[in-house]
Amino acid sequence: MNDTNSLHVLHHLNVAALFMSAIMIWVLGALWYSPALFAKPWMKALGIAPKPGDAKSGLALGMIASFAGDVLLSFVLWHMIAWSGSSSWGLGAFVGFLCWLGFFAATQLPQGIYEKRPSSLFLINAGYWLVSLMAAGALLAAWK
Repeated sequence: MNDTNSLHVLHHLNVAALFMSAIMIWVLGALWYSPALFAKPWMKALGIAPKPGDAKSGLALGMIASFAGDVLLSFVLWHMIAWSGSSSWGLGAFVGFLCWLGFFAATQLPQGIYEKRPSSLFLINAGYWLVSLMAAGALLAAWK
């Protein structure tokens, strides 16, 4: 049995690469949704009016949940990369792109249409995941 076709691939898990990928996604999210980049148009698309003191409400729990989700996402993406046999940054980025296309774009676009959300919200959120998954895929495939 080929290792890439079984759960034995876990024996080759690069924990440092996994956590670096999660940290990279987490930091990118903090930057992406910061006032310097997309915080204002994202809040506008959601109809959120900032109130003094609200910025820190629930922030710590959200950041912890984000990081836990980023670790889980990195773990699953690492499996996709291992199972595909991708061993270069370009192939890893391509696997990240395919995951984004099939699991994020294909689900978020119709959901946003049904919910009558502004297209800017889809572009901001899906753009973040596109960049995150491609960057994480590149890192995970290249760092063996």
